[in-house]
Amino acid sequence: MNITYYDHGTPSERWERGRMFFDAKDFAAAARVLGGLVEEVPEQTGPRLLLARAYYHSAQLRRAEHELRIIVERDPVEYYARLMLGRTLERQGRSEEAEPHLRFASALAGDFEQL
Repeated sequence: MNITYYDHGTPSERWERGRMFFDAKDFAAAARVLGGLVEEVPEQTGPRLLLARAYYHSAQLRRAEHELRIIVERDPVEYYARLMLGRTLERQGRSEEAEPHLRFASALAGDFEQL
């Protein structure tokens, strides 16, 4: 097995490294670190959500959508995942498909005016 800088260290070290790359707006590097971490701890929402955000910001929209759908399937009331899924679908030109997710996110946030 060939270990690189991106997958070296404990899960918490890789989580911090992924966040560091994300905060530095190096979204592709963040996705490389977080992708391996998500494979290792697939049940954790935090790394998967940050991975989806890294994919979104690096225009890997299908990958972002995939990760966000997993989160929403596991936790239908995860507000930020719903919002991001709606925005990801919109950015792909799929506004009609995005609408229910955006409306649900608004309701979860208590923003009933948009409903």
